[in-house]
Amino acid sequence: MGKRSKNKSIGVAVSVVLASTSLLAACTSTKDGGTASPKPSATPAAEAGKYPVSTTETLTSWEQINTNLTTFVPNLADSPFGKQLEKETGIKVKYSHPADGQSKEQFNLLIASNNLTDVIEYDWNNSYPGGPEKAVSDKVIVPLNELIDKHAPNLKKLLQQDKELDKMLKTDSGKYYVFPMIRPDNGLVFRGPMIRKDWLDELQLPVPTTIDEWYTVLKAFKEKKNASAPFTAQYTNELNIQDAFIGAFKTANRYYIDDQGKVKYGPIDPQFKDALTLLRKWYQEGLIDRDFALNTDSKSLDNKMLSSASGATVGLLSGGMGRWMDSGKKQDPKFQLVAAPYPTLKKGERAFIGQRDFKFNPAASKAVTAAAKNPELAVKWLDYAYSEKGALLFNFGIEGESYTMENGKPTFADKITKDPKYNLQQMVSQYTKPNGPFLGDSRKSFNTYKEQDEAIQIWEQTDAGKHVMPMFITPTVEESKEVAKINTAISSYKEEMFVKFIMGKEPIDKFDEYVQRIKTMGSDKVVKIYQDAYDRYNKR
Repeated sequence: MGKRSKNKSIGVAVSVVLASTSLLAACTSTKDGGTASPKPSATPAAEAGKYPVSTTETLTSWEQINTNLTTFVPNLADSPFGKQLEKETGIKVKYSHPADGQSKEQFNLLIASNNLTDVIEYDWNNSYPGGPEKAVSDKVIVPLNELIDKHAPNLKKLLQQDKELDKMLKTDSGKYYVFPMIRPDNGLVFRGPMIRKDWLDELQLPVPTTIDEWYTVLKAFKEKKNASAPFTAQYTNELNIQDAFIGAFKTANRYYIDDQGKVKYGPIDPQFKDALTLLRKWYQEGLIDRDFALNTDSKSLDNKMLSSASGATVGLLSGGMGRWMDSGKKQDPKFQLVAAPYPTLKKGERAFIGQRDFKFNPAASKAVTAAAKNPELAVKWLDYAYSEKGALLFNFGIEGESYTMENGKPTFADKITKDPKYNLQQMVSQYTKPNGPFLGDSRKSFNTYKEQDEAIQIWEQTDAGKHVMPMFITPTVEESKEVAKINTAISSYKEEMFVKFIMGKEPIDKFDEYVQRIKTMGSDKVVKIYQDAYDRYNKR
């Protein structure tokens, strides 16, 4: 989050509201066979919004643990944040965490075992085959309309106040299905290209803005700085470059919205061939990390960025740039990373696409499973994160320990910002939840360098807002089955070929054959389904 928005307060007041007329649309019968939820009552339960809750029950939660936190404890329950959350809510929770980089595989095992925890934090929109309508239809998770109406006054108030958010959080058939991570307005852009400025200065090169300038810089990094992998990036099911370089060719490595508002599948665009040709050339010349497909966890990327094997990447603002600056400067005081604009082919062009998210973050949201013995208690626990006191805990931690109030503004304490051994992200991870279902606060900033503040202003200069397809559109159950079946095969084949094309294991001349095979797999059907779902979303 940039300091430019530090003075903005939480976007929406979160004081508890106990009595209100129901405005949450209830689910009724659904023609697609989905589970229907009963109509909400007009009057929420009297105890809703009261904490601590008096209970002897223990909830269970499956969720990714922040990798910075594992420096200190192996389980969220053992952290100061976990203990404080239990104290404030009165609800004990047993957490289970997938191993870093293995969440998808372990989620699939969890679902297959049918031994579900009470709540699961996962990307139900994009990682559960078929999406939320299918997950409800499969009786894996439950619709939340009545539960929110009766037991979640804090989230309910937010939905009543913010119709855009309300639209994002429900399916076309009107089912609410998760407690969301809600980003503040200044938290929508947080990842982008970054480069070693100290190297650029030494080589007397400017920050690159075009593909040609990037080529010159990466070649200099290799030849004059002896970088073995001048550009690297994390590989999580795909090369995580947020369409940098690929976007210069006015396409994307995913489904996207074109200038006419039509859904397209970028990897079969004719211009995608040009992007692959570029990446292949760079790979062959040793400008791209030859082991990029092995960078499946953050440690691989850390090692390359901090060992001077690499001088450029696409990474996170705080967990990347800030963390590497902290560690890098301890080794070399000149170590400096700065943001580079998403590159274009022509100088002065505005980037076609880049990273820009929506206020609803599906990847860090929690659903209540059908196995929950006491879903009402789970909902009460989750709703605490949207209360005024709960939001302070999730964003800033424990008052008097991790933060103090200064002129009415929460400010991280020296204990957090000036620890001699651990960096800011590591220290903060003990007291807050960096990602998860809660209301983000625009006053929170992990930025400790001016380069981070400047990065947001550089990375947001793209047309991503027009071209990034909302990942919370909701195809019907039947459509979702079709999409899941087709997309699983397409994604696997596309990524296999993406890696082969770049590494030179398949000739670029096979691109047309590759496109034809993807079309044969049914990409046009998926495009139509997404277009229909996108049109329905716009009409919600």
